[in-house]
Amino acid sequence: MEIKEIYKSWLENAGEDQDLIEELKAMNDDEIYESFYRELKFGTAGLRGIIGAGTNRMNIYTVRKATQGLANFLNKKYDAPSVAISFDSRIKGFLFAKEAARVLAANGVKAYISTELQPTPVVSYAVRELKASAGIMVTASHNPAKYNGYKCYGSDGCQMTDVNAGAVYDEIQQVDYFNGDIKLVDFEKSLENGLIEWIGDDLYETYLDRVEEQTINKDICRGSDLKVVYTPLNGAGNKLVRKILGRIGVENVVVVPEQENPDGNFTTCPYPNPEIKEALAVGLKLCEKEQADLLLATDPDSDRVGIAVKTADGYRLMTGNETGIMLLNYILSCRKAAGTLPENPVAVKTVVTSKLVDRVCEKYGCELRVVLTGFKYIGEQILLLEQKNEENRYVFGFEESYGYLAGSYVRDKDAVVASMLICEMAAYYRQQGKSLDEVMTSIYKEYGHYLNRTESFEFDGAAGMQKMSSIMDQLRSEPPVSVYGSKVTELADYLNSYCRDIQSGETYEIKLPKSNVLSYSLDDGGAVIVRPSGTEPKIKIYATSVGTSNEDAAQKADIIFAYMTGYMRI
Repeated sequence: MEIKEIYKSWLENAGEDQDLIEELKAMNDDEIYESFYRELKFGTAGLRGIIGAGTNRMNIYTVRKATQGLANFLNKKYDAPSVAISFDSRIKGFLFAKEAARVLAANGVKAYISTELQPTPVVSYAVRELKASAGIMVTASHNPAKYNGYKCYGSDGCQMTDVNAGAVYDEIQQVDYFNGDIKLVDFEKSLENGLIEWIGDDLYETYLDRVEEQTINKDICRGSDLKVVYTPLNGAGNKLVRKILGRIGVENVVVVPEQENPDGNFTTCPYPNPEIKEALAVGLKLCEKEQADLLLATDPDSDRVGIAVKTADGYRLMTGNETGIMLLNYILSCRKAAGTLPENPVAVKTVVTSKLVDRVCEKYGCELRVVLTGFKYIGEQILLLEQKNEENRYVFGFEESYGYLAGSYVRDKDAVVASMLICEMAAYYRQQGKSLDEVMTSIYKEYGHYLNRTESFEFDGAAGMQKMSSIMDQLRSEPPVSVYGSKVTELADYLNSYCRDIQSGETYEIKLPKSNVLSYSLDDGGAVIVRPSGTEPKIKIYATSVGTSNEDAAQKADIIFAYMTGYMRI
């Protein structure tokens, strides 16, 4: 069907949402094209798009269609399927969650829905606790305010696998928006007959119980005088993060007032991403006023957390790698000293996460498993341990993009448990007279200064994808030999599933799903990782440089990117 015909069909049939009709009527030709030239793609991260009218937008009709496809998939796979649903502070989040519940109920799929916004990890927990077949989280994570999205989880609490996401996508493709394919029931009537059920507060309390079980030094925060400024960035973390900090005795918490309450417009941080300094500006200003020890910032769906720590010169923003490394070092060192470290402990990181993690794990005899980018692969490793009744071996997992998890009670990154452990860690070192700034500096002094930097190279236009393919081919056929005087010692090709030791020529199989990623290890501990973006016409380069100081490591990183730019210009 032509774009104009699809547009006309929406004008005639999308009357349930008057906002959409008004938007449709006001569209010019360019806007019609942008809204209808494609459908939102359903993948392992579900749906994500700009809120508005059209097949390429997030609205009640695209949500209903996706949910009908999910319901069809679940009814083929399970006898009596059920789904746990929640949402964050995004615009129309509760509406989209209710629409999903209406479609599920109409298809005989029991829907458990939260009464108010909740963090993403709570959905992962709810799926497991309620023994649901799947989960839906209505969120666009840290995207700008105009976006919303729809994450799907499997019965194990992990984000949906490639295979299952593909099967759901196939079902969605068979569904028409307006010809009766989508089943729908009244929300209130379905509450009465039990096909839709509110999730009770007791589930959130048991979730917090499981989070609290992950404490390493119980009660270390009580009476510590640790002062924390916290911002939920107008998202879902406010209640549960503050509750867990209260449970462990962090009494002096000041919440950023402008960013405390839910607000999908994110007026004080248009890009509500704790990785970005601008999103933390209001919180940092309050830190200066309060002279806080620590700034905590959780993203809108509260699965990621960023921090800034007090120094002699102001506040230092910690990278995702630095926070994860400190937490891993804290967990391993304290549990080893206390005799609570399991036999053959396991930590998990993604392939683009700092190689300094490897050094910390070596020191404490901890097995390190390296997985593809995406927290679902960390969750998958926990599942593999669980299937052997060895989930207690898992001690910590993280990715460089500010996602952390201790414990196996959920299968996604969790800013609630991370916030708790960060505060506990800060109080522990404070008792020893150390700030987190000093802790990170001492780790660099022990292992070398590992600097991690990411840069993207864009390839626009029709020829962009072909250009990117040629560059990856070139990197495979003529790989780097040395960078800044450091030799490449190992080459890993995750698309062709092999890793080769350059000196010996020995090759072994990489037992991970195929992914277009190349990794080059350097003899000084540094590394270069190259991968095309899965959603944008970009090639991303992740560099780890190792130096005697930050300045030395930064100079080496500059050389890496100057060298790799040559490949980007072939």
